[in-house]
Amino acid sequence: MQEVIAQGSAPPQGRPVSTGLLYGLRVLVVAQAAGLVTAASFAGQSVQTAKDLIATGQALPADGMLAEPHVMAGLAVHVIALLQIVAAVLVWRPGRGAGWPALASLGLFLIGMGQHFTWQLLGTHVPSGLALFGLTLAVLIWAWSPRAAVRRS
Repeated sequence: MQEVIAQGSAPPQGRPVSTGLLYGLRVLVVAQAAGLVTAASFAGQSVQTAKDLIATGQALPADGMLAEPHVMAGLAVHVIALLQIVAAVLVWRPGRGAGWPALASLGLFLIGMGQHFTWQLLGTHVPSGLALFGLTLAVLIWAWSPRAAVRRS
């Protein structure tokens, strides 16, 4: 069967999403992923150090120094998340790109803030950390795919 397409029904083939805006988002989402991996590795190191101190009968430092690198990496992730929101909104609104990465970036920021306030509750801190990885991975894959450069009609 032959398909008949009316002349006016084909989707418009406008310009692609701005390369500069998309590249900025790509850089930020890679930085976000690197920051999350760094924060997670610092968390693992502080847990291992605490475990080793307890195993040898030593007292844990009361000043929270074990978790300080994890906290600092988390703060960097918050700042990157704010910048990523701005970049994702620019890709979405004036760039006419997809809108869901802007919402996912906002979710990253809000979940990250939740991480900041629930650091003592591992029952929420660890699962929300996994949610951060999942959202970041979704935006990272999308941002580097050819689909990211396609404008919405």
